[in-house]
Amino acid sequence: GVRLGVDVGTVRVGVAISDPGGILATPVVTLARDEDTARDIEELAALVDERRVVEVAVGLPRTLRGSDGPAARAARDYAAALAERIAPVPVVLVDERLTSVQANRVLAERRVPGRRRRAVVDQLAAVSILQGRLDQLRSAGDLGG
Repeated sequence: GVRLGVDVGTVRVGVAISDPGGILATPVVTLARDEDTARDIEELAALVDERRVVEVAVGLPRTLRGSDGPAARAARDYAAALAERIAPVPVVLVDERLTSVQANRVLAERRVPGRRRRAVVDQLAAVSILQGRLDQLRSAGDLGG
């Protein structure tokens, strides 16, 4: 089934989606983060419904030592709020150490200007999060929806 990948930031939320076979993650959109009205969570819920998503993978930005800092705690809170909104669709946390760094490096290598880079780096980070989840499920032989 179709899966969604989410990269949660303080300002933006990057979103990626998989094909129904769970092979490839592609970028979808960057949403404005809205802690006051949770409009971003509503937009994600609409995507989950429209695309018949079977699972959402939210990036967990742990420290290099593997512990939770403020960003990881914020991602856990976001994932919990999203899970409550889209139940019974499961929300899983996926280690996302360095995905934004990796995305910025790819865009810099492609000489994407800074302003344009900010618009897509969150989507590319979401692609990395989701692709990692898809690869994990495939290696475990568990890509059922």
